Amino acid sequence: MAIERISVIGVPVDICTPDKLEDQILELLLKPGTKQIVFLSIWDLLKARKRKGDFAECIKSADLILPISKSILKGAKFLKKNVPYRYNPFSAVIQILSIMDSHYKSLYMLGSHQKTLQTAERNVHRTFPNLKIVGRYVGYYPKTIEADIVNSIFKAQPSLVLLGDGIKEKNCWSYRRRNSFSSSIFLYYKDIFGIFSERVNRISDKTFEKGQEVFAEIAHNPFKIFLLFPYMWYILVLVWYRLFKRQ
Repeated sequence: MAIERISVIGVPVDICTPDKLEDQILELLLKPGTKQIVFLSIWDLLKARKRKGDFAECIKSADLILPISKSILKGAKFLKKNVPYRYNPFSAVIQILSIMDSHYKSLYMLGSHQKTLQTAERNVHRTFPNLKIVGRYVGYYPKTIEADIVNSIFKAQPSLVLLGDGIKEKNCWSYRRRNSFSSSIFLYYKDIFGIFSERVNRISDKTFEKGQEVFAEIAHNPFKIFLLFPYMWYILVLVWYRLFKRQ
């Protein structure tokens, strides 16, 4: 059964509960070509709303768009639409890897620094013994070797390519190179290898459930307090859509 895709101020968002995630992943694995899963934050949503450029097209063409911000759910409810399930990115990655592991699939890891990536690989292998790791490469790499990385992924044809920090183009990395791969699901989550290597602390479940993860971001980078202004714009756009835009 197909999942429902709604639109929040013009940006697509999927309604996919955890009990349906395995079926969706297996369906994507059977689909030819490059596939992409996106963790959509409120800031990504506002950026994609510009409707121009690769990022907007990347979000629009993604195979599975999972919201990670409470504000997106509130926006959907305000617009009187079905409210999607909000995913904790780390928990979602664990569930996806568990699905891959139970079906004996393969993984390619791309991103971070060498020691972090090596430690992350060991911990992933220990946690998911049936998941075959078919390759890895560090992030922050020089442009001159990118062709080798793309070729390596193409030859390995992993079920999943997990991208982390050190990939400057983030979600757009796989989108811009989508014609260079014959298969694979691509998923970007900046902190994943840092968390797997225990070099980065993940947001606590309690903080995430309250929707207060932005305060941790501000504590890490005080300049993010200015995110208040785009959030206020989001509220205004929601009101405009509620009053004037036909749903």
